[in-house]
Amino acid sequence: MITLATIQSTIEADVRANGSEIRTAMLKAAQAGARLAHFPECALSGYVKSEIRDWADVDWTALAEELAEIAALAGRLGIWVVLGANHRLPAARGTPLWPQNSLYVISDTGVLAGRYAKRLCSNTELTYWYTPGTDPLVFDVDGIRFGCALCIEVVFPHLFTEYERLGVHCMLLSTYSNDPIHGLMARAHAATNGYWLSLASPVACSRTLPTTLVGPDGNPIGECPSGSTAMLLHTIDPEADRYRVALRLARPWRARARSGELHAGRARSTLPNAPADRHRSPLSSK
Repeated sequence: MITLATIQSTIEADVRANGSEIRTAMLKAAQAGARLAHFPECALSGYVKSEIRDWADVDWTALAEELAEIAALAGRLGIWVVLGANHRLPAARGTPLWPQNSLYVISDTGVLAGRYAKRLCSNTELTYWYTPGTDPLVFDVDGIRFGCALCIEVVFPHLFTEYERLGVHCMLLSTYSNDPIHGLMARAHAATNGYWLSLASPVACSRTLPTTLVGPDGNPIGECPSGSTAMLLHTIDPEADRYRVALRLARPWRARARSGELHAGRARSTLPNAPADRHRSPLSSK
């Protein structure tokens, strides 16, 4: 069981301002009893095409310093932090690489516990801005397993079923999108995979895609008001009676069905040239 804070924050071109807002939200989350604070895509660095127009304009030193301050505060507060930021890659064989759109996972001891890099980027991101990542990322806090995804990855169901197979209790989906259909897709992923889903969206996108927390039955638990910074608090409890069907019945049944185990040896073809089925339906007239 864990208390999660899902943050709807303002994102600016000024990395120092973003860092200050993130730390303020962390303090509020910790005071409210949260063990993990979840922030939007590029919450610290700013997002390309919005706050960033050219990689040459990015102050990577300021970004590193702000990230270090956030990590130090996480250690002092004893709170985990998951936040979006661009990550600069070293050159490969002397050839510069574009950065990665990432989620930094900072532990309650103030150290980097992992970094997720967006694996399925948009065509524009791939053409002009980002190097994609390759791997999923899961991490555990107080016995609860979290998975990470970014923005447009919401349109790829196989990523979310992959996390179900990895035993995730809650997906952390950070976005910088104003497409309301992404909210519906997020609810569908939560429902079909039987886990909580925390969707962290920036204030700039909140009128059409507000920050939302979804239960493992696909129903929203809470939604931030549009147009302002805000925070959702929720206790994730896999033993909650409210989600007994979703977690203890539907999720394991679907996992067995997907693997083929549930229907093995029972299915029969209905194709015209298929071998005759000796086990006739009770509805058959002969």
